[in-house]
Amino acid sequence: MARVHEDIRTAARSDAKVLIVGETGVGKEIVARLIHDSGSRQSRNFVAINCAGLPDSLLESELFGHVRGSFTGAYRDKPGLAVMAHRGTLFLDELGEMSLRMQAMLLRFVETGEIQRVGSDRSEGHVDVRIIAATNRNLLERINDKEFREDLYYRLNVIRLVVPPLRERGSDVALLLQHYLQESARTHRVEAPRMTQGALDILSAYRWPGNVRELKNVVERIVIRQSGREIGADDLPEEIVDRKPFAQVTPVLAEAPAKSRAEVFWDRMVVGGESFWTVVYPAFIDRELTKTDLRQLIKAGLQQTQGSYRKLVELFRMAPGDYKRFLAFLYQHDCHLPFHGFRDARSDERSVARGA
Repeated sequence: MARVHEDIRTAARSDAKVLIVGETGVGKEIVARLIHDSGSRQSRNFVAINCAGLPDSLLESELFGHVRGSFTGAYRDKPGLAVMAHRGTLFLDELGEMSLRMQAMLLRFVETGEIQRVGSDRSEGHVDVRIIAATNRNLLERINDKEFREDLYYRLNVIRLVVPPLRERGSDVALLLQHYLQESARTHRVEAPRMTQGALDILSAYRWPGNVRELKNVVERIVIRQSGREIGADDLPEEIVDRKPFAQVTPVLAEAPAKSRAEVFWDRMVVGGESFWTVVYPAFIDRELTKTDLRQLIKAGLQQTQGSYRKLVELFRMAPGDYKRFLAFLYQHDCHLPFHGFRDARSDERSVARGA
């Protein structure tokens, strides 16, 4: 991490393009913001966009803007994020998920800085932005598979920063635990719980597939549920102490001799720490996953969260603010399952008690 901080200081001294690589949840956007805040553009906008969270048409509109009437719902002209980042920094998160078509458009923008809004037949001028991109994918492998443009890779890979996963950062786990315990306690206005050595040993030995993002979420859950208490090993979340395999959660899927598509995507999210929007969403849109696959994933998740869609958002590595968007996506594609069948009797009794 000392090497990462030195790389951040080096990157901040210039306006060269930066490529940040690392697993999901290691803090790539934090690194990008540190570069921006330490550089000559710090007084200007830092504008971020997730390239995996939007289909091509919307991503193009978000990046470059659109003119009124260019598509259904375009009731007025709208500037893109690239214009908003003029003289500042444009952060492209999950770059490796961008389609080849959008990669070609981005390459043109990287080379010229020229803006052409969706629905316009002429250039809208040029912008001056510093581009920082991030990915959890191996872009060289994607180049070999013809899924990423080699010319775009070399345009963006001027300064390269590698953020190591949390499992390789030794005592950082204990430091981050204490930091997020205090921060979360302040946020929720409660007394921070105290960790026993046994709990610390388990948390330090855990591999943290979701990296810092997972650690922060786990700490917040502990603070909310156990504020002011001493936390022992038995108080830690179940997935930390004994993560259940997918086959135990949903016996229906376990009947297949080989892993089903749903199981593979479950492992990538719940075990590997990747986000629903990064893994499942693009595969579903590209028809790699069917509605049946998606319903199996939702069913397995609801079994583990006892019918709670809010906990399912957390389980599938999404931000809490994605709750409404997630439900809207499921309703839109007829994949929303009633939660009542997944509630056990004790949960129902507690709900009735709270209501009473």
